[in-house]
Amino acid sequence: MTVVRKFFVAAAMAATLFSTFAAQAADKVRIGYWTSGVSLGFGAVLEAKGFLADHGIEAEFLHFPDVNAPLAALATGSIDLAFGAPLAGVFSTAANGVPIRIFAATQPADVQFVVPADSPIQSIAEFKNKKIGMSPAGSSVAVIAGAILAGNYQIKPTEFSLVGGNESRLAQFLAQKQVDGAALRSVTVAQLADELKVRRLGSFAEEWKTLTHSQSIPYIGVGAVRAELVDSHPEVVARVIAGLRDTLAWGDAHRDEVAEILHRKANLSPEDARVYVSLWNDMNRVAFAEADIATLRQQHAVFTESGLVKGTLDDALFATAPFRQANALK
Repeated sequence: MTVVRKFFVAAAMAATLFSTFAAQAADKVRIGYWTSGVSLGFGAVLEAKGFLADHGIEAEFLHFPDVNAPLAALATGSIDLAFGAPLAGVFSTAANGVPIRIFAATQPADVQFVVPADSPIQSIAEFKNKKIGMSPAGSSVAVIAGAILAGNYQIKPTEFSLVGGNESRLAQFLAQKQVDGAALRSVTVAQLADELKVRRLGSFAEEWKTLTHSQSIPYIGVGAVRAELVDSHPEVVARVIAGLRDTLAWGDAHRDEVAEILHRKANLSPEDARVYVSLWNDMNRVAFAEADIATLRQQHAVFTESGLVKGTLDDALFATAPFRQANALK
């Protein structure tokens, strides 16, 4: 073999090795999520099962105690991808120039407006000038609630006091009469049935249909990813989507096992775990059809019209290629 030929063979081998190492590096994904509400349950199952590994993803999970923290981590490059990221925060973060993309809709707004059972408040219209507990300002729950109160009941953001907290904290506020009402996830309302009697005044789903004159149900959480990763390695994001999808399907088919995982990994009581499992398909999604994207666009329009979110919507925010690729994966 000539010296020149040996050189080209060596160069080709080096390129192959470099490509292999690059692919391996791309398969390592840092995934973050908020360890409260719906995210905690799905995240516990996602970590406990090996569906991401089955699709060639070496996942490193990072937990955040604040609902908006995963977006800050995406902005700084501390994580590559987040599921259940607050939609309103994603819109605002992208509008501020942070290079992120949405790759799936993951959490429908399964949220109820409630008051203590003995409250004199009989309708959402009476929330004016009241203290209302909900997820912290900037969260999707807070933004959707604000849009509903303003659009359906003419209650401006300055005409009620938002008291922020996680679900357990909000339940405590209600029990101690520190708030007049709250926007709680349906799973929380169900889990509190024996401890805290509340009265439902309406749901986000019902109120959103009234607000938008449509049959769509809004989302509070989405899958968000660094633009660099999805633009350079869409196939990696596709395999993450496949792992999320398999986790969702497995959870639906193995509810007793999910309850056990939630009891062991998420520190839920056996009773609370069973309630969570009973609402598994109501709270969790891995969807990105045209109808889902249309709903997200509609939400952005409502949020900006009400002044709760600033900036324009760039079509590039929706990274649809990975979801199409994921549909072809077994």
